[in-house]
Amino acid sequence: MAAISSLLGCKLLRQISRIKCVSIIRHYASANRVKPFKKVGISDRARNVAKALQMRTEASMEENAFETGQTVESVGQSLASRGYLRPIKPYCPPEDAMDKVLEAAKSNNIANSKQHFESNEQKFKFLAACYEIFKHSVPNSQLHEITSVADVVAFYQTAVDTTLPLDTLKTVDLPENLYIQHEYIRFHPETDTMFGGKSAFPKSSTIVTGLKYKDKYRGHTAKKSWP
Repeated sequence: MAAISSLLGCKLLRQISRIKCVSIIRHYASANRVKPFKKVGISDRARNVAKALQMRTEASMEENAFETGQTVESVGQSLASRGYLRPIKPYCPPEDAMDKVLEAAKSNNIANSKQHFESNEQKFKFLAACYEIFKHSVPNSQLHEITSVADVVAFYQTAVDTTLPLDTLKTVDLPENLYIQHEYIRFHPETDTMFGGKSAFPKSSTIVTGLKYKDKYRGHTAKKSWP
């Protein structure tokens, strides 16, 4: 009987311990219900918006710099020194450019050369008269900078050079150890016969696709040993 009672006591203790263990168990959501952690990244749209905001900020800073420091003379000087693929015609100012501009101002009843134009109509008529004299007009990008006759004088006294920088080197005395090849050199088996019409790149073709250079340079299609 003692053995039976001890066995029953052990079973009761086990049941009580199981009940205690069950009571302290906490139930959580299953793993398939928990959403995985998603790394936050920058989308292409957000990147483009940030780039556009940066460009607008830089443009506003340049405008403020122009309003505070730059003048028509400095802008004209920058135009004169550029000359790379400019879409405008070249201009060489005459010696009496100031006198001609002042005469045009008198004919349009503008006495003070430093005073701002009274209206846009007066400004338009004056610039049209100057164009008839010089055959050189103010670009649209600079019309807002021309506010008086003095600005027009500074504009027509500034030369505009549209010569490419590479072409200007043709008239410059270069050092003896420097040589510039201004024309393209293209291989053609009928004209380049130094090595029997053979090229160092026998499988490379020299095809001229531009309409401007098709008549100037001959193209050559290399033969292929396989299609």
